[in-house]
Amino acid sequence: MEAVPPLYRVAGTAGPQGDEDRLGVPDGPGAPLDELVGAYPNYNEEEEERRYYRRKRLGVLKNVLAASAGGTLTYGVYLGLLQMQLILHYDETYREVKYGNMGLPDIDSKMLMGINVTPIAALLYTPVLIRFFGTKWMMFLAVGIYALFVSTNYWERYYTLVPSAVALGMAIVPLWASMGNYITRMAQKYYEYSHYKERDEQSPQQRPPRGSHAPYLLVFQAIFYSFFHPKLPSCPQLSFACAQLPMIYFLNHYLYDLNHTLYNVQSCGTNSQGILIGFNKTVLRTLPRSRNLIVVESVLMAVAFLAMLLVLGLCGAAYRPTEEIDLRSVGWGNIFQLPFKHVRDFRLRHLVPFFIYSGFEVLFACTGLALGYGVCSVGLERLAYILVAYSLGASASSVLGLLGLWLPRTVPLVAGAGLHLLLTLGLFFWAPAPRVLQHIWILYVAAVLWGVGSALNKTGLSTLLGILYEDKERQDFIFTIYHWWQAVAIFTVYLGSSLPMKAKLVVLLLTLVAAAASYLWMEQKLQRGVVPRQPRIPRPQHKVRGYRYLEEDNSDESDAEGEHGGGGGGGGGPADGVEEEAPPAGPRPGPEAAGLCRRPCPYEQALGGDGPEEQ
Repeated sequence: MEAVPPLYRVAGTAGPQGDEDRLGVPDGPGAPLDELVGAYPNYNEEEEERRYYRRKRLGVLKNVLAASAGGTLTYGVYLGLLQMQLILHYDETYREVKYGNMGLPDIDSKMLMGINVTPIAALLYTPVLIRFFGTKWMMFLAVGIYALFVSTNYWERYYTLVPSAVALGMAIVPLWASMGNYITRMAQKYYEYSHYKERDEQSPQQRPPRGSHAPYLLVFQAIFYSFFHPKLPSCPQLSFACAQLPMIYFLNHYLYDLNHTLYNVQSCGTNSQGILIGFNKTVLRTLPRSRNLIVVESVLMAVAFLAMLLVLGLCGAAYRPTEEIDLRSVGWGNIFQLPFKHVRDFRLRHLVPFFIYSGFEVLFACTGLALGYGVCSVGLERLAYILVAYSLGASASSVLGLLGLWLPRTVPLVAGAGLHLLLTLGLFFWAPAPRVLQHIWILYVAAVLWGVGSALNKTGLSTLLGILYEDKERQDFIFTIYHWWQAVAIFTVYLGSSLPMKAKLVVLLLTLVAAAASYLWMEQKLQRGVVPRQPRIPRPQHKVRGYRYLEEDNSDESDAEGEHGGGGGGGGGPADGVEEEAPPAGPRPGPEAAGLCRRPCPYEQALGGDGPEEQ
């Protein structure tokens, strides 16, 4: 009887074709080991490297889009809910029927105070929180606090709304600063992954050329600001357009028309004083059912939860783990002090007026232009459409920031300032009549043009900071200072909400002129070669005695540590006014001497040895 051949070959036996397979490699026990476990014969190292870095670049783009979408959803939900909540609580019939004598106006005033006043203290804790949690996790926690504020509206009481508003106020500046830092880091990473061949030819301690990541930063900032524009209490661009959806599709069906709400309004525009003096106390024709309100709030809560998942699941880390350790290891006292020490840099001092103006102009667009000129003349039911026009104009105009790829960097900022200057002068002499719709097209045009100026302002400022301060050891401090000054400007607008419209326009105009003049003076100083004075970033002081820091050539040290004259993260050598500590005198111990002084590793301890001494 003929033997049936086995279904599978026996390991180590020769095949039916002899002792060699189709590739000519001997089979069986005598096969060479290198041929069996070696590289794949058709392996192309250069092609695989190109594919690897292409995946890395796609990952960076995914991070930018996820952060932009997460910020858009977060601020769209928050602003939409806050706007709907304030309108409902303003109606006295709604307050008396649903809440009785609970005192909703007092709760709303304390809630707005918590949102606007708490960020004043953000300069004290924001850098510490960003360094402690990391950039990505700070973004996630801040978005979670915004979702917490949304959830408290299911049960509107003093002990739910006010504490959540205070927590939200504490998270505002950390969210803005971490997102600005995140986008800048993504631009730097994209440059590294696009020019990996140049990086391989350079030494690990050598930095890329100054401003090399600027084109990518311009593109990423344009993408980011077309989605998300970090401002409070009003957030233009696409997130602000999303914030108007609850009002357009839900609340507008319950509002009175302008003949009822504006019946006692006498003056608008430049002749007005405060916010909507004479506006009717009842703005709702019928009260919305509690079931409908719960459905709307549930949808908003689901979107806020989706924003958290986007940031958590799709946003990658801004730094490598070893870089995170180095950023924390400079000392918490130094982290606390460094934002204040950066005031000695004349570039930041010259940009402070622009920081303040960027807070003024967006609050004026959403309270002065939208309320004092818009709602006061054409009614509350058209508020959402005015803000959508402003938002879409700003979102579409964010691509104008790409002009910096071909024009000098002063062009976007100066162009935005000039456009706002012309609009402010025009608004100073315009007083629309109440309950008249013939001039509504002027409102829409003014809203769109103001959005164009806002887009040029915000994209220009963020890009400028990313170019001037491209050292990863300083970026979180710089963006914290930038957004803290914006929070101070917003708090100032909150305090002066009862001023006449002409006084607001004068303050806005003077701040704009001072900001533009100060910025041009800074650029002139830089062209003359004036050296900015930056505080020295201390070297990381690692308390962990592990394998990472036993090598003489530490591959995980920051770029500034290895750069000669960088001063431990100073970022720029002598041109930045940073001093380098002199190395200690005497011969430098070699790796053998360093190895003899180290502690035994766990494997050596398990074997009972005391380290390299016994070898």
